[in-house]
Amino acid sequence: MAKYIVMAEEGELSLLEKAREQLGLDLSDAQIIYTGVGAINVLRSLQDLDRDAELYNIGYVGSANFDLGTWVEVTEVRLNHPNVTYAEPKLMLIDETMGAELPLEHETRRAVCYTNTDFVLATNYKDCVFDMELAFIAALGFKRLHSLKCVSDNLSLHAYHDLTHGVE
Repeated sequence: MAKYIVMAEEGELSLLEKAREQLGLDLSDAQIIYTGVGAINVLRSLQDLDRDAELYNIGYVGSANFDLGTWVEVTEVRLNHPNVTYAEPKLMLIDETMGAELPLEHETRRAVCYTNTDFVLATNYKDCVFDMELAFIAALGFKRLHSLKCVSDNLSLHAYHDLTHGVE
């Protein structure tokens, strides 16, 4: 079975070494795919992959209240649309009946990830993380999708850019 590490930008590559050192996660047998930031880039990059492939989405996220450097294993992903409510399917990566999906040596925090089409600079949501790709990856229907995120900023585009030299 094919195994892929899915990351938005090359600036996130250092996270693989940090995940190995800090969490014991070894993905040396996986191929890296850089999708680019956002929905269109994700869809174009992953549309032809076999849905039975195992994907590990590893990347930086923002959070209103998690400490910088906190590792988060994503349990569920949703789109962030705080101004309207409409029916959407739940995109579960881990549910309450499952054990840890990732073979980690150290405990991580588990949380919901909200995917946005733009960088989140303010929110009332707490105890969660924000990215710009995961919901679109999950919506493609991969059967084995894991997501491990590292908090890069507390909703500061400047702090994210300083860390990754990515999105401006």
